[in-house]
Amino acid sequence: MSGVAPLVHVVDDDDAFRTALTRLLKAAGYAVRSYASAGDFLIARPADAPGCLLLDIRMPGPSGLELQAALRDQGLALPIVFLTGHGDVPASVRAMKAGAVDFLEKPVEREPLLRAVREALARDSEARAERGRLHALRARYDTLTPREREVFAGVVAGRLNKQIAAGVGSAERTVKAHRAQVLAKMGVGSAAELARVATELGLVTGAPPGPSDG
Repeated sequence: MSGVAPLVHVVDDDDAFRTALTRLLKAAGYAVRSYASAGDFLIARPADAPGCLLLDIRMPGPSGLELQAALRDQGLALPIVFLTGHGDVPASVRAMKAGAVDFLEKPVEREPLLRAVREALARDSEARAERGRLHALRARYDTLTPREREVFAGVVAGRLNKQIAAGVGSAERTVKAHRAQVLAKMGVGSAAELARVATELGLVTGAPPGPSDG
C-alpha cells in the first residue's frame, strides 16, 4: 500500500450543492477536490492515487456517463458514485452496468452518501491491492531466465520433466533443478499454483493440464 490518503473527487455543476457536499465530506474526515464540470476534471487529470468520484449525471458539456466512459477508455479506474436530481432509471441502469458503485438521488442524505463513499473507497483499495499483487507476480516472472521460462511453460502445460527435457534438449535432472528454481522464484509450491499464476498473468488460456510429476 502507498500510504497516500484517499481523495474524494466531486464533479457537479451546481455550485451550492458542490460546496455543501465538499463541506460535508471534509467534516467526515475526507480529503476532497471539487470540479464544476466533467471537462474540468478531465483537464486536471488527477494522478493515479487512491480515491473515488462523486459524479453528477447531468451537466452542461460532457455528462457524467460520458465522463465514466472516458475514464474507462483512459484506464483511470476510480470507483464512481453517481448523483442526480433526475429519476432517470435508464441512466441508472447504464451507470451500474458500467461499474458504478451506487446511484443516489438529490437531495442526498448524509448517511447513505457516506456509506456509498466508504464502499467506493473500499473497492478502490481492493482493486489497487489486486493490481499490486499482479504487478509483483509479473516482476517475479521477469526474473526467470529464458530456459526457466521454457520450463515454466512446460510445467504449466502439464508435461513431465522428461517430456520438458526432450523438448528443450536438456538432461532430465537439469530440468528438475530448473523446475524447482521456477517454483521458488514464483513463490509457489506446486504445478497447480504455477498454472493459476500463469492464467492470472495471461500466459495461458486455461487449457486443462496433463499429467505432472511433482
